[in-house]
Parts: sequence; C-alpha cells; structure tokens
Amino acid sequence: MNDNLGKIYFTEEHTLLREMVRDFARNEVAPVAEQQDREGKFPDALVKQMAELGLMGVPIPAKYGGAGMDTVAFTIAVHELAVADASTAITMGAHTSLGTMPILMFGTDEQKKKYLPSLASGEMLGAFGLTEPGAGSDAGATATRAVKHKDKYVINGQKIFCTNAGKAGLITFTARIIDGDEDLGICVFMAEAGTPGIRLGPPEKKMGWRASDTRSVYFEDLELSQGQILGIPGKGFRQFLTVLTGGRISLGALSLGTAQGAYQMALNYANEREAFGQKIGKLQGIAFKLADLATGLQAATHLVYHAAWLKDQGEDVLKEAAMAKLYASELAMRTTIEAIQIHGGYGYIREYHVERFFRDAKVLEIGEGTSEIQRIVISRHLLEEAQGT
Repeated sequence: MNDNLGKIYFTEEHTLLREMVRDFARNEVAPVAEQQDREGKFPDALVKQMAELGLMGVPIPAKYGGAGMDTVAFTIAVHELAVADASTAITMGAHTSLGTMPILMFGTDEQKKKYLPSLASGEMLGAFGLTEPGAGSDAGATATRAVKHKDKYVINGQKIFCTNAGKAGLITFTARIIDGDEDLGICVFMAEAGTPGIRLGPPEKKMGWRASDTRSVYFEDLELSQGQILGIPGKGFRQFLTVLTGGRISLGALSLGTAQGAYQMALNYANEREAFGQKIGKLQGIAFKLADLATGLQAATHLVYHAAWLKDQGEDVLKEAAMAKLYASELAMRTTIEAIQIHGGYGYIREYHVERFFRDAKVLEIGEGTSEIQRIVISRHLLEEAQGT
C-alpha cells in the first residue's frame, strides 16, 4: 500500500499494526503457504500464532478480550495476510466478520459475555452458515426450518460452503421459524460444535483456498432454546445483510492482498528475467501490463480503505462496501491472470506460486455476494440517490 494512502486512513496505531502483520505474513505465513495449499492442510499453527498476536479479535472491544480496534485495523490485518496467503487470511477474516461480529452486533449481554472472550482470544473459532443448496445469491430463499415447540426450536436443513465449520467451536446460521402454520421469517441462531443434531460434511475439495476449512453443515432434529437466537426472531434477513456489508469490506481487503501479492511477484520477475537482450520489464508489452495493474491496485486500495474508514465514521456503507468488493475481487482475478502471463511458462508451475494466487482469486468474485449481486446493490443505490435529488 502506498504510504501516502496510509497518511489519509491510518493512525500511528494502524501503522504499527500493519508492520506487525506484514512481518508475520512474510516470516511465518509465506514460507508454509505453498505446502499447506498442496496438502490441503488447515493452518492450525498459524491460527495459534495469530491468536497470540491478538489478530483473532482485532475489532472486538477490549472488555470482551479483543484488541478494541476499528474496521480499518481489521482491513489492514486481512489485507497484509492475503499478500502471503489467502487461505490464512480467509480463516481469520471469516472467523471475525462472519463468526464473531454477529454476536457483537446482535447478541444479548449474556451471549456476548459467554462467547466473545473465547472468540476474540482465538481459543474458539467461529463460523457462519448462510448458503444452502437452493439458496445462494437468493439468500431469502432459506429453506432450513426451525419449528417451534413451546420454548424449543427443532431445526432441520443444510448449509453449504461454511468456512471454518470443521474447526469452529461456535456456528451461527440462518433458519426460517415455523410456528404452527405460520412462517415467522428468517432468524439467526447459534449453536456450539458437538451439539447433538449437528453433523459436519467432509472438507470440500476446492480449486483454491485449499488450506481453508470449507464444508457442509447438516441440522438433523437439532434442538435449540430461545436463548440461542441472535437478535429479533423473524428479523434475521436484515441482520445477515448487515453482517454481509462488513464482510464485503473484509473480502475486498482479501482481494486487495491477493492482487498485491501476485503483482509483486510479477514485478520482481519482470526485473529479473531477460529476453531479447534486456529485462522483460523494459519491453512495452510487459511494462504496460505492470502499469495497468499498479493503477488498479491504487484504485482498489482507495475503495477498500475508504469503505472501511466510512464504516468507522458510522456511515451507511452498503454501496461503498459493494463497490470495494466488486472492484477489488475482479482486479484480483485480472492481476493473477496477467501475473501468470508475465511469468510465461513458469507461471503455470507451482514453484513460482502465481498459479496458487490465480486459483485463490476466482472465489473472490463469488463469495460474500457474486459480482452480479454487487452490481445489483450498487445500481439500486444509484437509482435511489438519483430519485432523492
């Protein structure tokens, strides 16, 4: 990230955090990233180290055991980790933005005191279940049912593509409350791992993010109490839309880091590789690619950090978060493609790592709302703003 941008968005505390995470990413994450990807091995050791550094609860208030920092700080942490490895970044990012923040945002005092300290310290990982086999972009089509029986809810259904689910100590998820013949709407529940009625599917075999734990979660006559509902029953749809807004900034940061990591490798290679009697970076075909990628990175950095900064000011950032996620994720895809092209045949070989970044990039255009969904969100806001003028 350009240091001049840091002067706009960063405090001294932010700068110190960036240097700490950057050193950790370079010295601890990067050296093991390729092996973890190749083996599909979850980064247990890195998660423990991140917990010791306070990175598992960056935006969680100190009174709950977190670092008590803001959205910009959390964005920095995800961004810098992703420069080295997307799998490690999404493990921490999803744990925080999807697994932990719903409790901070919508939980009762009792729920917060019970779960936030363990989540913020990294003692417990968090996961969030939203997507279903028949409810992806159309999350309002949630089919998981929570049938009310007196003071209990009996839940049946399936969630897919749940990040961290196999390692999580707590899973939050959406379900449709059914009371007799009445559909009361979507609600957010939370359940501890190992609760009877929760069954985990095997880890998904993915193209990218191979060291991240992703799997289905099945609810089979799972019984939960009223105290395991987050927020207001029937208002879960609005709640998870609010959670996803923050999650889009997080995924924008992850996209930014993925793009930056691939760009740096391409730039380094262009300064080392010789062809036609000169460094290939001096050839116009390569030089122009690098110029375009650097320009895109600058723009994406502004979009992502501006959205994070606005959120910290208490602004409604639904449009800005969608813009940041859309632009940064599509930039990550373009950058990794061009990074491979700049490497030539070597880019297709694991030894040079850019192929890993390419495989990790594609899901960024899908997760937390596809590019198409982001464009819907943005265009709706543009039309509403135009009507208000």
